[in-house]
Parts: sequence; structure tokens; C-alpha cells
Amino acid sequence: MRDQYVKVQPMKDQPMKDQSPYTKDQYNMKESIAEVQIAAENWTPQRVLTWAFETFGNRVAISSAFGAEGMVLIDMASRVRKHFRLFTIDTEFLFPETYNLMDRIEEKYGIAIDRVYSLLSPEEQERSHGAALWSMDPDQCCNLRKVEPLRRKLSELSAWITSIRRDQTSVRSGARRVEWDAKFGLVKINPIVDWTSKQVWRYIHDHDVPYNELHNQDYPSIGCTHCTRAVRPGEDPRAGRWAGFAKTECGLHMIEPLPGSANQGAAKAAKFGN
Repeated sequence: MRDQYVKVQPMKDQPMKDQSPYTKDQYNMKESIAEVQIAAENWTPQRVLTWAFETFGNRVAISSAFGAEGMVLIDMASRVRKHFRLFTIDTEFLFPETYNLMDRIEEKYGIAIDRVYSLLSPEEQERSHGAALWSMDPDQCCNLRKVEPLRRKLSELSAWITSIRRDQTSVRSGARRVEWDAKFGLVKINPIVDWTSKQVWRYIHDHDVPYNELHNQDYPSIGCTHCTRAVRPGEDPRAGRWAGFAKTECGLHMIEPLPGSANQGAAKAAKFGN
């Protein structure tokens, strides 16, 4: 296959007549992405971003929680295109340092961060699900404050760009640089998926990229205040997330079978220990 860009038309949400879970446009896009997926593995992150912006235009956006990887991606994007879409899922439980960093990003790069919120305020969530839901059922809390808002946001787009890396968790180990996101029904683009943490921090220091001050206080992975702690010497970099629970993902990057698929029951059994 020749190493070239693939033209993809933005989705128009036309339902297919059969029982496919995808619209006709989604199905066509899924097939088109398969053509570029192999070639994209040899592209630089900058070329991946260029392809994404040229292919999807205003129908693609960067999703970021402003970790070190996210900051690298934002800086790279600013060098590829002056104006690009950037959004974050604001759980309303983020650290003050994270909100401070968001202000610095908007000032440095001259962009406005689109903040996406849960349908429930923290007070409404407490009334509906009880106090401190994160300590009783962190999966449900993440679903309400992260996954559902992301699903709403992605319904506006044809593709989203993330800063995940393969070596972060076992769930992410099989991620491709360009792939079809079956969970949310659009293209998922991971420009630095094959990078190491060392490469990330080298880029940050070489390009004077701003980053969250908590990284200097033993917080390699930063989420909500209630579910993030500093890591101890020798611990895994994500050990500070949901400490005390057998949980390593908030759900945004989980690969899930489609409703009604043969593997759905097995996946549920594996998740909840049968």
C-alpha cells in the first residue's frame, strides 16, 4: 500500500437499513480508516496531526486531561495548525493545579478550552447516588462524570485525538496510531501511542512546554482529587489512581464489545469477576 493520506467524508448520521450498529457514514468511514491504519504506524506524530486536521477539519478535536502527554500533544498541534479544537471533561473534582494549568494553556496557545460537564452537578449526584460515590462505586462515578459527558461530546465529531501511550496500561497496549473506536463510533487518533515517558519529558523540556505542578510532587498520573494520590517509591506510575480498587481506567479508553455481540457476556464477567 502506498503511504498516502486517505480522504474521509464527515459523517452525516444516515442510518443503515440493516441491523448494523453503525450509520452508513460510520460504516464507510470505518472501512476507509482500515486503509490508512498500517501506513500511519510509520508516521511521525506531527504527520498524524496534519493528516487528522486535513482529513476531518472542524470535525476533529483533541481531548485532554492535561497530563504530561496531553501537554506534548497540545504543543505539537499548535505548531501544525494555529487554530484547533481542544476539549476536556471537567468532572468538577479536579485539582486547583489542573485548573491553573488550563488558564496557562489558553494564554500561551491563544485557544479556548471547551469544558464538558456531567449532566449532574456534584450536589445532584450526591442526592441521587449518595455521598462520596467515588469511594463506593468509582466505576459509576467515572461513568457519570467522564464517560457520559465524553459520549455526548464525541457525537458532534467524526474523529477525536488522544494522548494515550501503549505502555501506560494493559488496556492501551494494543492501541494503534489511527483506529476505529467501536465504543463511541468514530475515528480515534493516538499520535504518540508508541512513545515512552522519557520521550514525553524530553519533549517538554526541549520545547519549554508548561505542565502540571503536581508532577513535581510525585503525581505522575493526575485525575480527580478524590481518586488521585502521590505514588510511593517503587510503585507503578498509575498506582495513585483509584488506590484500593482493582481499577486502572476511568472508562474513556476501554475497549468494549458492541451491544448484543457474542463477547459481551464474557467481557462483563471478566470485569466483575463473574
